[in-house]
Amino acid sequence: MLVTLTEADGFTIDLRYATADNLSGTPIFSRAVAMLVPEARDKLFHARDLAARLGYRFRLFDCYRPVEAQWVLWNAVTDKRFVSDPRLGGLHPRGVAVDLTLIDEASSQDLDMGTGFDAVTPDSAHGSTNVSKEAQRNRALLLGLMTTAGWDHYSLEWWHYQLFEPRRYPSLWASAVKNGPM
Repeated sequence: MLVTLTEADGFTIDLRYATADNLSGTPIFSRAVAMLVPEARDKLFHARDLAARLGYRFRLFDCYRPVEAQWVLWNAVTDKRFVSDPRLGGLHPRGVAVDLTLIDEASSQDLDMGTGFDAVTPDSAHGSTNVSKEAQRNRALLLGLMTTAGWDHYSLEWWHYQLFEPRRYPSLWASAVKNGPM
């Protein structure tokens, strides 16, 4: 079962796959609906509360992604390290992964992370020293908030976090999710 996240929950919802501003260059979802399994939602709320104490909030780029959308991304990206093979289920199609960044509450600006969301480049890796020191600090802050809240990370993408042992949840096709993004 997936639960919906909204801006009333304290997030900025900016689901890129409902727009043309993504790796495929075309909208993949017809509706911008942020969904996660309850365990992931609870951990994200914990991270949200930790970030708020420091004057930050989250911009959500992606949450649950149906298997159909995973195929679109798989076909759009040549470097397969940046997209899970949909034949293996992926993590976003399980509702256990989130792509996000931090926003400074005082300025309403995204923190500089050195690359954009979904940048298919080695500079997107958490440990990249090819980005500014400020971006490295901001990535470390995001990593600290998310790991403190119980999330695992993907080392090649500063924006991607997932539950530990994510494969205990099934991958879901759009037809299995009522009122989902497709």
